[in-house]
Amino acid sequence: MSEKLKKGMEVRRAVLGDAHVDRAETSKTAFDEPFQTMITEGAWGTLWADETISLRDRSLLTLALLAACGNFEEIPMHVRATAQTGATRDEIMQAFLHVAVYAGVPKANHAIKLAKATFAEMDGKS
Repeated sequence: MSEKLKKGMEVRRAVLGDAHVDRAETSKTAFDEPFQTMITEGAWGTLWADETISLRDRSLLTLALLAACGNFEEIPMHVRATAQTGATRDEIMQAFLHVAVYAGVPKANHAIKLAKATFAEMDGKS
């Protein structure tokens, strides 16, 4: 296992939690293993592992970018990760308000809807 893969797995677990990573690892196949290795080394072992900005700030940037680009399927996972990164619900709303102004109200509206549902799930209200 490369150093980037080891570091990536550490950061991935710290941000997403062991349960999420264990589920992802269990469902990994020979077909998607190259992709999983690439994102673990690149996204988690390089980008998220860099200490130039905090995990909290990185988390908020990620949520805003996911919403702005319309990559909604990953928003619930990254909203759940804020329990580990320290981004608050008010800060998440501010990130989505920026999306509304700079990328479009419909994208922000959908991201907020997903975040609300995820928060309800996290609070045991779903």
